[in-house]
Amino acid sequence: MTLPISQPFTSEQKEYLEAFLAAAAARVPFVAENDQGQLTATPTLGTQNLASPPAEDAVFGTPLSELCKPERWKYDENPLDIWEKLVTHAEKEAFPDEADTFRFKYHGLFYVAPTQNSFMLRLRIPACELTATQLRGIADLADDLGGGYAHITTRGNLQIREFKPRDIVRVLTRVQDLGLTSRGAGADNVRNITASPDSGFSPVELIDVRPFAKGLHHYILNHRDLFGLPRKFNVAFDNGGDISAAADTNDIGFFAVRVSEASLAHAQLSTSTVEPGIYFRLHLGGISGHGDFARDTGLLLRPSETVAVAAAMIRVFKENGDRTNRKKARLKYLLEKEGVAAFIEKTQKNLAFPLVSLPLSACEPRRPVVKQGWLGATPQSQKGRQSIGFGTPAGKLTAKQMHALADIATHYGKGELRLTVWLSMIIPHVPDAFVQTALRSINRLGFYHDAPAAAGGIIACTGSRGCKYAAADTKQHAVSLMKHLATRAKLSSPVNIHFTGCPNSCAQHYCGDIGLVGVKLADGSEGYHLVLGGGMDHEQGIARELFRGVDAREVNRTIESILTTYETAKQPGETFVTWVRRHSVKELQETFSS
Repeated sequence: MTLPISQPFTSEQKEYLEAFLAAAAARVPFVAENDQGQLTATPTLGTQNLASPPAEDAVFGTPLSELCKPERWKYDENPLDIWEKLVTHAEKEAFPDEADTFRFKYHGLFYVAPTQNSFMLRLRIPACELTATQLRGIADLADDLGGGYAHITTRGNLQIREFKPRDIVRVLTRVQDLGLTSRGAGADNVRNITASPDSGFSPVELIDVRPFAKGLHHYILNHRDLFGLPRKFNVAFDNGGDISAAADTNDIGFFAVRVSEASLAHAQLSTSTVEPGIYFRLHLGGISGHGDFARDTGLLLRPSETVAVAAAMIRVFKENGDRTNRKKARLKYLLEKEGVAAFIEKTQKNLAFPLVSLPLSACEPRRPVVKQGWLGATPQSQKGRQSIGFGTPAGKLTAKQMHALADIATHYGKGELRLTVWLSMIIPHVPDAFVQTALRSINRLGFYHDAPAAAGGIIACTGSRGCKYAAADTKQHAVSLMKHLATRAKLSSPVNIHFTGCPNSCAQHYCGDIGLVGVKLADGSEGYHLVLGGGMDHEQGIARELFRGVDAREVNRTIESILTTYETAKQPGETFVTWVRRHSVKELQETFSS
């Protein structure tokens, strides 16, 4: 037999063969046991190769050696399984070490040294809805074991401060007695599920979103596999009404929309595509501190599908998010790495029903939100009833104030209260005849329901008095500015001002008409970088930096000057954000520096 003459190998083929032979030579020999317990060198007769080194353990494909420090802490000891450790710390009156400080956050307990040598407890308040009984219980808890006060947060929940180590178990059990929980309120978990604060009584809402927010809340609590994410995760439900829930700053934002025959016809679609009705559009990837908003995915969901889709997406994030670099571990970065389409495809594999897409043009336009619409008395959908919204001094509530508010809600309403992501509160279901009496009672407590347009939208994060990351005392500066502007700046349209103590942006400084982020100045004093022109919802946009290192003592005067200039120079009916955005940064700097 004559063998065919072969062609010589190319350089690429030679390189491949050399690598192949080298790998084959270095391969570990196969040794295993067969069914009779005898050693064999034949792979088809054995199972695991007993001569191979053990494979390195991994967390969702990431080797242990590559995990960042918090991920290793979670791997070494599941934070959900440390109840005995909490009891031991209480008995010994001991504060936790670095690893356990992280793990304690899974139970809502934050060791906040060096700003306060004590614990802060963050609650979960799904859909931002509280009963008067629960508010009284929180007030008593703050008075008995804490510092006698609580703070409303920008996720529509409450934080109570100054708990000693000996009391942490009592604190957790008393919270449970109130029908509340702090489980998963911190660290790498799904944070408080927020919702439009007027859900259930708004005369213009498309749907009451509380059942879905609470449904997701309980689903998370009932499934341990939705804890221990690569980083924190935020979810919000917007009812399509006229009060902002800041849903576009969340990892997942559900926006209620109406699909009508007219809107389908406008998009040149028929009712055979989708039946007219109320749905949710799903937005993904909001993280305002990193300069991004949640974007519309095109998905149209039935209300009954929202909780399942959220759970499926959280699982995809847990399995695929970055566990090596905390700065790139949020959903936004997974979407950038894999693409939204790939993320949705993985989500679909976890669902027993198909995901449906629909052009945005086939939905009726969302009504604009009312800026500072959380303030004042507003008629409800229930005839003869009104809701009363009021602001707080940078979100702070004393125990005495909480008791009084619970009494007002009980005597004049139905014993129900709502928190907002704007550090304000709403008491709904007040009969028309009692509205003025309730308003006077609220005013006497030191709250406001008719603040001037310049002072009604000032919010602040915890600040340097309670957070080690903050470079400035944001709450004190926010209250000072509120008092300053109340008498000096008369605006024809509302302006929102956001104080945040560090780049983590808990108060979302990039989303305010005016935003301030705390910094330490060269001489060690407190200051702020100042940004202008941010907005959410129909005004969505990231603010642009105007000035760096403004001395905290100059903030009041600087902002007064900016607002006064705007009011003088604006066009008729022009809002602050529109006015700012039609000028370049250089033009604005020259205007305010003159």
